[in-house]
Amino acid sequence: MECNDIVPNLEFYKNLCAHISDAVYLIEPDSSKILWVNPAGYKDLLMNEDDVLHQSVLSLQKDVIGPQQWSSIAQVIHETKRFTFIGNHKRKNGTIFPVEVITSVIQYQGKELFLSIARDITNRQLQEADLIGREKNIWTAINASSDGVWDWNIIDNSVYFSPSLKRMLGYGPDEMETKVETWKNNIHPHDLSRVMQALEEHIQGTRERYESVYRLKNRNGHYLWVHDIGCITERLKNGEVLNLTGIVRDITDYKTHELRLMEMAAYDELTHLRNRRECIRIFDKQLEFAARSKHQLSVLLFDLDFFKTVNDRYGHLAGDQVLKDIAQILSQHVRKSDYLFRWGGEEFMLICPSTSREEACILAEKLRNVIEKHITHYQNITISITASFGLASYPENAQSREELTLSADSALYTAKSKGRNCVVYAKTQPGQVTL
Repeated sequence: MECNDIVPNLEFYKNLCAHISDAVYLIEPDSSKILWVNPAGYKDLLMNEDDVLHQSVLSLQKDVIGPQQWSSIAQVIHETKRFTFIGNHKRKNGTIFPVEVITSVIQYQGKELFLSIARDITNRQLQEADLIGREKNIWTAINASSDGVWDWNIIDNSVYFSPSLKRMLGYGPDEMETKVETWKNNIHPHDLSRVMQALEEHIQGTRERYESVYRLKNRNGHYLWVHDIGCITERLKNGEVLNLTGIVRDITDYKTHELRLMEMAAYDELTHLRNRRECIRIFDKQLEFAARSKHQLSVLLFDLDFFKTVNDRYGHLAGDQVLKDIAQILSQHVRKSDYLFRWGGEEFMLICPSTSREEACILAEKLRNVIEKHITHYQNITISITASFGLASYPENAQSREELTLSADSALYTAKSKGRNCVVYAKTQPGQVTL
């Protein structure tokens, strides 16, 4: 679609808008493509007309990210016919300036188009700061920062959400109902009770301040990790809490990096199973629970038979593929209540809470059979392998993690000495081995 197809008497409109100091854009709603712009529009951006025409408005607007958010905003514009957005435009040289964008819906030849008028509000913000004084300067700086501000009047349950908080969540300044449910309903269900408890404890005086890290849903339906901190800022004469004020910071990037580091520390890079360090932590935790609840617990320690031969004959990359395959099929056949780990090299460990010796033997035999039947395809070769299993149980064989591991390891050694590809249960009495 060309501009001449949209606006008749183009020269007339160009002349009319040439003397308007605000930027004027004509936008195609579905694609977000700019069909026409007046001189003030491209000059504000330090561009020429050709730089702007047919570009997506998303390339200019710093605070609207991705087609999904644009589609959501476009739907609101269609419904309300007039939409105000406070955001930031990006110039060609990379600098940013604040704008107030008012968008209306116009009809042309049976098609709805968006007419946006964008005003540079840099001077307005400076003038407001000068007029209102130092207190307003601080408040404006907070609102203009990447952190969001909220102010909750408990008496009438109304909440002020700052423009920066609305921007953080992908909303315009006239959106987000000013009630506490607007915030509460967007907290991740798994975090809600913990967040509300922290808030209530501060209101009741058992916490010095309210502080919580949780997931908050944005306009696109995605969850941001936020650090929310606030405190009581006003009370009635009788001491009843009237107002709470707080600041919300988007910590998604930090939290994602943190979770990634935790995952790297807890999981084996090759097989994506939990690693030995994580095994020790979970083993101790499950053993403590078994002792406290007087439940049984079984441990399977097993490794792949003649795995060194695979590496020597086909190379270490083939061996890596075998390990990855075995880890994958084991993950598919263990129970949801079990914990599978790569113990080291070609050795694996399975912790089975609330599982008797007999149940663990059945499970071990099932896994042994699955491994025996599996074939790994690597390049133009096929590789088959078997595994030997050592099994120990709490409390029959031992009381501590170290002793249980030694018992299972001893049973595994016995399985290998008996010809491999079998399951051996740890000795329950001197000289006794249960197969």
